[in-house]
Amino acid sequence: MKGPESLRVIAEVTTSQWGMVTAAQARALGISRLTLSRLAEAGHLERLAHGVYRDAGAPSGEFEGLQSAWLSVEPKFLAEERLRDLKSAVVVASTSAATLHGIGDFWSDRHEFVVAKRRQTQRPEIRYRQRRLESRDITVVQGLPVMRVERTLADLLDDVKDISLVTDALSAAVKKYRLDLNRMRELLSVLAERNGFQRNDGNAVLEYLLDAAGFSIDAIAQKISSDFTLSSQVVTNYFRRLAALNEMPTLDAKSAAFKQFVASLSDEDVQKFLDASREGFKRNSSSFDETLRQWAQKLSWISNLKSSSGTALEREGREEDDAA
Repeated sequence: MKGPESLRVIAEVTTSQWGMVTAAQARALGISRLTLSRLAEAGHLERLAHGVYRDAGAPSGEFEGLQSAWLSVEPKFLAEERLRDLKSAVVVASTSAATLHGIGDFWSDRHEFVVAKRRQTQRPEIRYRQRRLESRDITVVQGLPVMRVERTLADLLDDVKDISLVTDALSAAVKKYRLDLNRMRELLSVLAERNGFQRNDGNAVLEYLLDAAGFSIDAIAQKISSDFTLSSQVVTNYFRRLAALNEMPTLDAKSAAFKQFVASLSDEDVQKFLDASREGFKRNSSSFDETLRQWAQKLSWISNLKSSSGTALEREGREEDDAA
């Protein structure tokens, strides 16, 4: 097959593989390795990795090193074919996965992959680890199968010796993604004992990492309560949702969590927040006041306020009782 015709055939593959093609894929299309070498010498192709070429007219990408390495480990199969069964795929993991997800600041001279079946390589730039893969832990980013953020963070704790790098990655992940904390607890439980925690206590590990990253419940509550504008907005938004409900919800985990938040505030702060909240409900003040009064009673925290604080809600309650 001549050069121009070879380029046309190769383009049918490169358009769906980041502009790349492997020598094995080209050979399956009737293009010899010698032809590939000549196309590379002529500047039509650029060699990126072992047996992987990129169309010289295709733009280079941020992750082309990882993408070309991934193509090279199973060079006969097209990328779209390899994505059909993620549980059997070669999956990006650890620091390579963190880079792909955009969390943390890691530098590595090798690409990290996880496989379901044992696999070895003599290439120093590639590392395999064997693990039973679960679909719930795998996603696709930039066209590559990759461990989800929760699994990636657990892998980092297992692989990276500098805990500050792990907490930096966690901090970035919390800001960028909505994490499944229950899944993280499961994944961290097997790492608890070797990291100085009680056996299988994944919750303790998670709380430690969140605290180190500045995202523990106590740390967040303290940050919110120290900022009047932020904390008043939190309370305003919370009561706005309550006021929109047709029926008052029962005291569940969410209200209990809010009760813990309120308990960290001073009486003076609570009064200010309640006053600020009312400003947002001037258009429907009567229904808001009644909703707020009932909900406060359900949470039981209003009874803990000092009687000397003389909150507006207490005064309203007395006035309503007198009127009755």
